[in-house]
Amino acid sequence: MTTEDRTTHRADAGWHAMMAQFTGGLSPAALITAYVDWYIHLLASPDKLSELIKLGVSDIADIDPAEDPRFADPSWAGFPYNVMAQGFLGAQNWWDAATCGLRGVDPKHANIVHFAARQWLDMFSPANFALTNPQVQDRTRKEAGQNLIRGARYWIEDFNRLLSKHPRRPSSYVVGEDLATTPGDVVMRNRLVELIRYRPTTEKVHPEPILIVPAWIMKYYILDLTSERSLVAYLRDQGFEVFILSWKNPDEDDADLSMQDYVDLGIRAAIAQIRSMGAKKLHAVGYCLGGTLLAIAASALARDGDKALATMSLLASQVDFSEPGELGLFINESQVAFLEDMMQTKGYLKADQMAGAFQLLRSNDLIWSRVIRHYLLGERTHDNPLMAWNADATRMPAKMHSEYLRHLFLENDLAKGRFEVDGASVALTDIRCPVYSVGTETDHVSPWQSVYRFGLLADTDVTFSLTNGGHNGGILSEPGHEGRHFRTSHKTEAHSHVTAQTWFDRTRPKDGSWWPHWAKWLAAHSARPVDCRPISAKPLDAAPGRYVFG
Repeated sequence: MTTEDRTTHRADAGWHAMMAQFTGGLSPAALITAYVDWYIHLLASPDKLSELIKLGVSDIADIDPAEDPRFADPSWAGFPYNVMAQGFLGAQNWWDAATCGLRGVDPKHANIVHFAARQWLDMFSPANFALTNPQVQDRTRKEAGQNLIRGARYWIEDFNRLLSKHPRRPSSYVVGEDLATTPGDVVMRNRLVELIRYRPTTEKVHPEPILIVPAWIMKYYILDLTSERSLVAYLRDQGFEVFILSWKNPDEDDADLSMQDYVDLGIRAAIAQIRSMGAKKLHAVGYCLGGTLLAIAASALARDGDKALATMSLLASQVDFSEPGELGLFINESQVAFLEDMMQTKGYLKADQMAGAFQLLRSNDLIWSRVIRHYLLGERTHDNPLMAWNADATRMPAKMHSEYLRHLFLENDLAKGRFEVDGASVALTDIRCPVYSVGTETDHVSPWQSVYRFGLLADTDVTFSLTNGGHNGGILSEPGHEGRHFRTSHKTEAHSHVTAQTWFDRTRPKDGSWWPHWAKWLAAHSARPVDCRPISAKPLDAAPGRYVFG
């Protein structure tokens, strides 16, 4: 590349980075391309246009607003609010019809336009405005407008904070005091990870320790949230020696870290450290993208004949990205190139630069319901541990994130046996250890149907469990948590494959948490408990370590 080309590219990157401040990190070119494809095909479809004209003049009186959570309050049943809600839902139905079932349109483009139209409509829901929301008007009358004054003050606070270096509201929960409090020690540290060992509470432990690999886009303590909601503490109390990786929050100096580095400095380094402490085999657990990375590392271990893993557990983790769910709408060549230019300016991707995509997936829950509650009703959401963790954002190094998006999301190399570790491809079919895979019913990040596909790609025994809840709440499903249930089944090589929906229909739910079922499965694949291993070297720090504060 010439000097002139590099200068031009720097200008492009700077321009795209500036644009990203207004688009939430989303590429406008991707949306425009999808819209043009849809619009041209719509103009060339007279039958579809006729259908839409008829739908546009149809009676909306039969629409029941109460079926939509936004209009479920009884106050929406009275005039004129019922007419407003019916008109809005009628427009929503019209756009649903206009953006679906149009022959010739690229299916991904059709999904993008449908999604964008729904987001645009949601913005203008009558529930979002004080003059058209009967609940807000009732509150305003009762409080003589004080709710709107508080809401205006909250908006100013949030706007000023958005312009500052600390866009999130400060939390009353403190890491190391209220969160991530399970006693443990940092037994290894390198430029990318700390390895934390939790102190056993049982006289004996299974000889196979558990190594947990969280996603690198989140702080590890989602799995050690509080004393009541700690997965690591639960496993520890079941007689397991538990280790977890705490990823460093990367900065400019880490721009060149690659997926290979995350395998080597993360999972491989942790396995080597645990083995040096006397363990011959271990149970490996990956959560979200940590599970994807673990599957890559496990495939490489299997390819090389290394039988370090007694089992592998994948929690809300995808290995096949052919059906990534709604998040896949935001990942295409245009979007990846846009993100790469954004990352070039600083060497990493800030968490809030992709926050727009995640919030849009659940805009009514994550955006508009908060607008109504905070700025119209004048109520602040009470702080809680999960919100505090969610606000503790992390960054992603440019090279690694680009490789992840291109090789996994765009090209699906892992599922197709093309992903390379150490310069040679790896294959999921090489994995021979038993696998426990968990999906969550309302997961917008790792749709359970995609998680379920691991059983189709594997040549080993797979136990699949599906729990109710979302990406985080479904995994944090501790025993005693009310309203929890899960489905589970076991598949060997001898079993015929069934589709996800068929599996769901055939498998009856069981009440309670999936944690005890998993712990029993881990124990069944473990040897008889032995005395706890002593720590030969002085720990580097007490848990939660240093990297969690970065």
